[in-house]
Amino acid sequence: MEGRRLLMVLVVVLVQLGSGGVTGNLVFQVENKFKAAGRERTLNALKEHDTRRHGRMLAMDFPMGGNGLPTKTGLYFTKLSLGTPPADYYVSVDTGSDPLWVNCVGCSGCPTKSNIGIDLKLFDPEKSKTSTVIKCDDEVCKLIVDQQSPSRCSPGVRCTYNITYGDGSESRGYIVKDYVQLAQVTGNLKTTTSNATIVFGCGTSHSGSSLGSDIGVDGILGLGQANSSMLSQLAAAGMVKKEFAHCLDVAEGGGIFAIGDVVSPNVKTTPLVPNTPHYNVYLEGIAVGGDAINVPASIGTIIDSGTTLAYLPSVVYDIVVPKIIAQQPGLKMQIVNNQFACFEFSQNVDESFPTVSFQFNGSVTLIVYPREYLFRAKDDIWCIGWQNGAVEYHDGTQRILLGEFVLSNKLVIYDVENQTIGWTEYSCSSSITIRDEKSGEEYTVGSHNIKSNSGGLNLKVGRIIYLLLAIIIGFVAAEF
Repeated sequence: MEGRRLLMVLVVVLVQLGSGGVTGNLVFQVENKFKAAGRERTLNALKEHDTRRHGRMLAMDFPMGGNGLPTKTGLYFTKLSLGTPPADYYVSVDTGSDPLWVNCVGCSGCPTKSNIGIDLKLFDPEKSKTSTVIKCDDEVCKLIVDQQSPSRCSPGVRCTYNITYGDGSESRGYIVKDYVQLAQVTGNLKTTTSNATIVFGCGTSHSGSSLGSDIGVDGILGLGQANSSMLSQLAAAGMVKKEFAHCLDVAEGGGIFAIGDVVSPNVKTTPLVPNTPHYNVYLEGIAVGGDAINVPASIGTIIDSGTTLAYLPSVVYDIVVPKIIAQQPGLKMQIVNNQFACFEFSQNVDESFPTVSFQFNGSVTLIVYPREYLFRAKDDIWCIGWQNGAVEYHDGTQRILLGEFVLSNKLVIYDVENQTIGWTEYSCSSSITIRDEKSGEEYTVGSHNIKSNSGGLNLKVGRIIYLLLAIIIGFVAAEF
């Protein structure tokens, strides 16, 4: 009888574990340790607070999901918990923009479903006990939304935003302030959660193919250098150092995403171009298979995790791509999906096509292997990830744009405080070491891969189930 009772208890445990939607992302919730202690704080006040509490820089760990391959999700995303009570939102990780925004109730043009295995939801400020709608005459609005026109501001009018992305997609809405949960790193592969107050966009209207597509997420987490980025807000609050890293795993999906001082592996860095939007670096040369090509001195490079592919100005594209194709005479080119130049090829692409290397200031090189600029569309059909196009600034200068696909399988470190960026070839399914400057301790931060809500149990829970099954079998055998 006792054996049967224990058997029933174990079965109940198994049912509860199996039906709770447990996935690999449950270990990593997003919170932070800063609370306003019951009083309003502007960004200026937070900066003063930062000065008074120097040395309280914490390390943060974020779950990652997605894949940079155009034939898969074509993006990487993380999970944030916003509001009170907290609700989870999946947002694209984008180093090429600044604000955090999520889709809100009443949104026009927001995606209603996603084919990448996540459940979409709309943020509702009225249902969060800690949410405040920012007005246009608020100091936070003036600091966050630099383009807010004073002539349009009158008492009670909401602080609004309007963001246009490189592909022409546009997000519009208003600014709210609320809690975000962050996972503070407290040990090797260990985190604890707390709250931080930030301001972010509440999206009410979207246009453009990327923001309303079925490959949809709940919003975008901008990681740029402006005041509006969550990174800048947390740094102004004295919570984090303005340094973060990502390692995008194209083989397994997901990867590593953390805020803090990365101490291992060691990464060689190159300076950022000062006083420019985006993460611009000084380009000194390009080589295809070891052969240098002529690149106009005015062309620079943008590192952008929010873009899937890589974009080259025509003057560069028209040299690089023909040199690549020339390695395999007789290739029959075809256009797939009306946009990709593709060909049939059954051999190993890494052994058959050249690497493309970019040389930057400080003797820093980014090597892009064939598997990182060619992607398989189907069977033996391969497509070229280099795209003919460039980012053009108002002064007429052009920039190469290196996106997620070519940044995959590399640990990339953005040190905004010291205005440098660096990378190294790395296994993004492994771990890095990050320093918590509050305690001085160094901790291991591992990789994550957010699965769909119905994607099954994580490895840790799976091991528990197998252990319980073994116990059950043992008791059944003993009973009978």
